[in-house]
Amino acid sequence: MNTTLKMWRKLSPYPAGKWTFSKAVCVKAPYFSTIKPCFEELDVGHAVVRIKEHRAIHNHIGSVHAIAMCNLAEICAGVVSMVSLPEGMRWIPAGMTVRYLGRAKGVLRGHATMREIVPGEKGSVPVIVEVKNEAGEVVFDAEIAIHVSPAKTA
Repeated sequence: MNTTLKMWRKLSPYPAGKWTFSKAVCVKAPYFSTIKPCFEELDVGHAVVRIKEHRAIHNHIGSVHAIAMCNLAEICAGVVSMVSLPEGMRWIPAGMTVRYLGRAKGVLRGHATMREIVPGEKGSVPVIVEVKNEAGEVVFDAEIAIHVSPAKTA
């Protein structure tokens, strides 16, 4: 099990553990802090991250900005990729296709899923992210291509 997943499993059961884990991710990748993400679930192949609508991520019509939802999709996909990676493998995002399906208001949750990564496999692995509103309606979805390959040894 990798260190990110170990940290999640250690912290998440505690009252402020999920918040602490989420803050640690934002320290490592500061641009995510603008959306104030909070991880709710994380395991190999699956992640759920919550954001709350706030003024800093509004667009001109008073809903959550499209790029804020892209950031939500990217944090979901990136961290689920990190915890799903077999030992001796590396990953990098290779592209993202998004669809804006409805007005994003209130509390939003990004649900990321990905298939198992085969050790030693080289190629593109899709991570599917659906962003749902409080009513469970999908307001945004994304497919993020993750390029995986064996890590080079020194």
